[in-house]
Amino acid sequence: MDGENNIPKFYVILVEPKYGGNIGAVARAMANFDFNKLILVNPCKLDDECYARAMHAQNLVDNAELFSSFKEATKDLDFLVATSSIDSQNEKKHLRNALNIEELADKIFTLDGKVGLVFGREDYGLLNEEIASCDILLKIPTSENYPSMNLSHAVALVLYSLFVKKQVQIEEKRVIGKIEKEKLYKFFSEILNEINYPNHKKEKTEIMFKRIMGRAMPSKWEYHTLMGVFSKVLNKIKK
Repeated sequence: MDGENNIPKFYVILVEPKYGGNIGAVARAMANFDFNKLILVNPCKLDDECYARAMHAQNLVDNAELFSSFKEATKDLDFLVATSSIDSQNEKKHLRNALNIEELADKIFTLDGKVGLVFGREDYGLLNEEIASCDILLKIPTSENYPSMNLSHAVALVLYSLFVKKQVQIEEKRVIGKIEKEKLYKFFSEILNEINYPNHKKEKTEIMFKRIMGRAMPSKWEYHTLMGVFSKVLNKIKK
């Protein structure tokens, strides 16, 4: 997910993970959703279970950046998102006022630079001072009966949400703009003129075509295909 225009660079940060298997499972989830920067803070041993659970994402484990402290690991990042299973609905308790995962996905792509997604220890999560140093606290909605998630599952859910949002943004960017739409409508109007389409029907038909294209929201590839067809039709008629 890195290296694309106007997309922040995401870093998955695991703070003092205690089990190699979880690290490997996180690496696999990262590969599933096109994230490739892993930071480990004072991790456990990267053992055989770690590499076994990483499957075809073992390179992410090998290329992970290792740090001995949270402060050192995050000093070069522009924006930090802490994750926790504990939040507060009290507006006066700002430390644990959390965004939900949908809100994060909607807002995070407006940022530029390096964004750290911070996940805490399997047994007690992030310390208050670590949360305090982050810009946003994220809470994944879970059952009140069992709110705490497995580390790798929590990472996978967050990365999935960001991946889906990114795909939506890419699709939106593929939709044609004002200039392309005007050209398309102009070609359609010229075709109507060339086939001597009745004047009293022409305006309504042009509006109908505009509404059809508006609902369809054609991509740039679809636009160029239509324009190619319309161009050949006009050339054929004029000959």
